[in-house]
Amino acid sequence: MHATVLAVFALVYAGMVLGGLPGLRLDRSGVALLGAIALVVAGALTPEQAWDAIDVPTLALLFGLMVLSAQFRIGGLYAVIARRIGAAAVSPGVLLLVLVLVAGALSALLVNDIVCLAMAPLIVDGCARRRLDPLPFLLALACASNVGSAATLIGNPQNMLVAQRLQLSFAGYLLDGGVPALLGLLATWWIIRARTAGRWELATSPLPVAEPELDRWQTLKGLLVLAALIAVFLAGRPPREVAALGAAGLLLLSRRTASARLLALIDWPLLVLFGGLFIVNHALSATGAVADAMARLQQSGVQPEHPATLFGLSVVLSNVVSNVPAVMLLLPAATHPLAGPVLTLSSTLAGNLFLVGSIANLIVVEQAGRLGVRIGWREHARLGVPVALATLAIAAAWLALRAAMLAA
Repeated sequence: MHATVLAVFALVYAGMVLGGLPGLRLDRSGVALLGAIALVVAGALTPEQAWDAIDVPTLALLFGLMVLSAQFRIGGLYAVIARRIGAAAVSPGVLLLVLVLVAGALSALLVNDIVCLAMAPLIVDGCARRRLDPLPFLLALACASNVGSAATLIGNPQNMLVAQRLQLSFAGYLLDGGVPALLGLLATWWIIRARTAGRWELATSPLPVAEPELDRWQTLKGLLVLAALIAVFLAGRPPREVAALGAAGLLLLSRRTASARLLALIDWPLLVLFGGLFIVNHALSATGAVADAMARLQQSGVQPEHPATLFGLSVVLSNVVSNVPAVMLLLPAATHPLAGPVLTLSSTLAGNLFLVGSIANLIVVEQAGRLGVRIGWREHARLGVPVALATLAIAAAWLALRAAMLAA
């Protein structure tokens, strides 16, 4: 049975690398779900064991924040923010700075993938109105959403996973993640501005975008719930997943918005991806293969639990199998006091290195493509690689300083 588990694990993570399985119309979520089903059907896990392997608190936290972000999409908040950014009477370079800071701030409080999904089409439209090339602004949105999401434990799915598994303090993490995220946002702006200055003009005319109107009540409702949720997170009680579910429940209680409309905006495939990977990784761990691999690394002189080694492994794996699967694989080695910030910062900031390194990148590319703006590997790498290297260097330096502070 161990051979079956290893075969399924290898197949699933090959799907993570390739983005699917050749010859089949399966994306990463479908591959993870198929792997979980295969393990149950093959008898490697019982249905009860598979269910118990799923980290329900992490999924509950992610679901609750998705409902909150959906509330803002329905209320038109993202549209208003994007519209005001586009209408600001400032130079293109300053406009880029405003976009980077706003996208980073939104991604720190809400799921970065949904921020990109909501704002990318509106950025294209705003650039068209000002006769600006949308390419640098779209790439700034993608890069800034990744960098900004590293600031908190609720900015992206991998941060939520690490926070839940390692029981990290929301308030305590703000120093570890907030400083490198803020410096990283400034570095992101400087790099993109330096590499695109003087080439702001619009090359082609994107398709027009229908902008939703602001619903003041729905937006106010979402802002009040978000403020209360952040206060609860800072207080540390009740558990984050319970608070997030409570917030989702309040938003679903509405006389004006059908619950189906909110739920239709949830990223269900991402939740399925998490669930499938929880099951597959649990099955592998039960075989003892993970413990054996860690022991062999230590015998060969490699200490995966060392912060520097963990940082490097996370950067590499995040660009091979994507950041969420990479974090799941490396969590068993997360024993150092700084292991949580090491995993969150490295896996998140590494997402800017390559186009497929982050779901946020792919969302921006897909949304832009629908409006006639093509973003390829080369265009992304020209800005994404220096942004990733610079922000990773900032994070590594900050973590080294934090390690020295802890040792003092």
